[in-house]
Amino acid sequence: MPTVSIGPYDFAPRDRVENFHGNQLVHLLWEKHLMFASPITVPLPPPMPFAAVIAELLPALYGQHPDFAAIDWSTVEWELDGAAFTPDRGQTLAAQWIGHKSMLRFRTPGLNGLAGAAF
Repeated sequence: MPTVSIGPYDFAPRDRVENFHGNQLVHLLWEKHLMFASPITVPLPPPMPFAAVIAELLPALYGQHPDFAAIDWSTVEWELDGAAFTPDRGQTLAAQWIGHKSMLRFRTPGLNGLAGAAF
């Protein structure tokens, strides 16, 4: 059934970067690990080094998953906003163009979800 807008909507979106006190929203998704059914969105400071994402943030978000401890970070495949991405652990998020509402996906070759459920 078709729908018709009752708009126009004339309001400022609430998820604008200036509403997050210097942080930016970043969407994170661990591919093929459907224990987490959708991206996790977190407010992150642009000067955060990428090393902290791997060492602190991702364990806090995904560490409960049984596969997490088996990740070989040297083989992880990254994607930023739909394009292949090779992060530099020593650089900040801002220096690597990880911005407000960026989508950061990572794939872990050989780890395919609980009991290999993902294909």
